[in-house]
Amino acid sequence: MERLHTLIDSPYGPLTLVATDGVLSGLYMTEQRHRPAEETFGDRDPAPFGEAISQLEAYFAGELKDFDLPLRLDGTPFQRTVWDELRRIPYGETRTYGELAEILGKPGASRAVGLANGKNPIGVIVPCHRVVGANGSLTGYGGGLARKQQLLAFENGGAGGGEDALF
Repeated sequence: MERLHTLIDSPYGPLTLVATDGVLSGLYMTEQRHRPAEETFGDRDPAPFGEAISQLEAYFAGELKDFDLPLRLDGTPFQRTVWDELRRIPYGETRTYGELAEILGKPGASRAVGLANGKNPIGVIVPCHRVVGANGSLTGYGGGLARKQQLLAFENGGAGGGEDALF
């Protein structure tokens, strides 16, 4: 299993992209909760990330709403089910943890959905920032609530990034 990584700039701070056997398996922000140790990212090499970088640049420029990349999402079967459902939340929309639990056929599992959401290894592309609390409040985000607020504002036509970004 070959792991490689690269760093790119974004309106929300540096992003670390990780590939496992040439497939994107991680996208981490600085100071992110559940961020693996740097030594697990492998050598630094931008080679496998061309398309991911291109799509991220288009997203941050407001030109791309749906990512189309092969992903390697390593996690438990339940986590992968949650992460698959996150990818179905349309750009600029949100879902609550409870709504996701209902969609998954596990109406009492909103807490488990939240835990799986927090362990999402591919931020932004797997849009865990689009999940909010039951009353619409911004709760929990591995990259920090300020970034979550910025990403949601950006997707809803607000500034969200660029010179207005906090990171």
